[in-house]
Amino acid sequence: MTRHTNSLTRRGAMALGLGAGALAMTPRWAAAQTLTLRYGHNNEPASVAGAQADWFAEAVARHSGGDIAVQVFPSSQLGKLQELAEAASLGTIAFSHNTAGGIGSLYELFGALDTPYLYRDVDHLMKVMDVNSPVMQELNQGLIEAANIRVIYAHYFGRRNLTCNKAIYKPADLAGEKIRAVPFPIYQTAVEGMGAAPVPVDWSEVPTALATGVVAGQENPVNVILNVKLYEVQSHLMLTGHMSNAEVVVMNEDAWQGLTDAQKDAVSTASLEIRERATKAIQENEEKETEELRKLGMTVIGPEDGLDIEAFRASVSKLVDERFGEKYGSLYEKIRAIG
Repeated sequence: MTRHTNSLTRRGAMALGLGAGALAMTPRWAAAQTLTLRYGHNNEPASVAGAQADWFAEAVARHSGGDIAVQVFPSSQLGKLQELAEAASLGTIAFSHNTAGGIGSLYELFGALDTPYLYRDVDHLMKVMDVNSPVMQELNQGLIEAANIRVIYAHYFGRRNLTCNKAIYKPADLAGEKIRAVPFPIYQTAVEGMGAAPVPVDWSEVPTALATGVVAGQENPVNVILNVKLYEVQSHLMLTGHMSNAEVVVMNEDAWQGLTDAQKDAVSTASLEIRERATKAIQENEEKETEELRKLGMTVIGPEDGLDIEAFRASVSKLVDERFGEKYGSLYEKIRAIG
């Protein structure tokens, strides 16, 4: 997708009256009245990923002195994951958040950030995902040029774990099982590497797909599993921790460039504040939420119960290297070099 194509499409959207409020206004217009920008995402408001969008809207209003109003549309009201990514790129919305793999649909290299078993720990992940890190600065510039969006912040989303309706201890136990995969290549590879048959399903359709048996399981952080009540349709939680995720918040580049310097400062200050708040909320709750899922009836299986993490790591890493090693190898080296 080129900047030229984006510009033509944005003009077409404006002519049709689509999302005009989300596009950048001139500083002179912004000075006359409140600038309203739309933020669309796929998460439920009760989840941290959903709540942080509301926190961000409040923080932007506070730091801008009311000059900017962010309207939040949760729960896929404005589209599914891929549609939201494209809407931010085209400017029909100003903000959205997505996985790095999802943003990789707009700029392929970005998907490398969601590689399974890539990060040493949460601290390493968050250093890489800082907008000022050398890796993120490089990727952000490429993202702006390729898709007309920029990362404004990324918060910790959690370690992704497997759920299923039977006990799973090693990759061989998933043979023939259809497991929902986020519909982006790195996620489908992760699920396949774990031993299952990946079935791409948009998040908005996952509860129904599980309840009807279209898929036998899925993978997500415990915060999501709890808040969406997946324990009602899944009996077992395997603490595979196969992927450490950051949720990446992006802004349409034209909307960003249309802000005054003071408005940019307000957005940047709010971004830093909410990155830290959301990351802390996820980290503080992971263990508590895992215990809550136990109390709600899920059988939780970890390494102490015989879960073979190293077998999953070896199987997934082998497939990832075969498919992405050549393409992402130099980027992986830069990520690993961040201390």
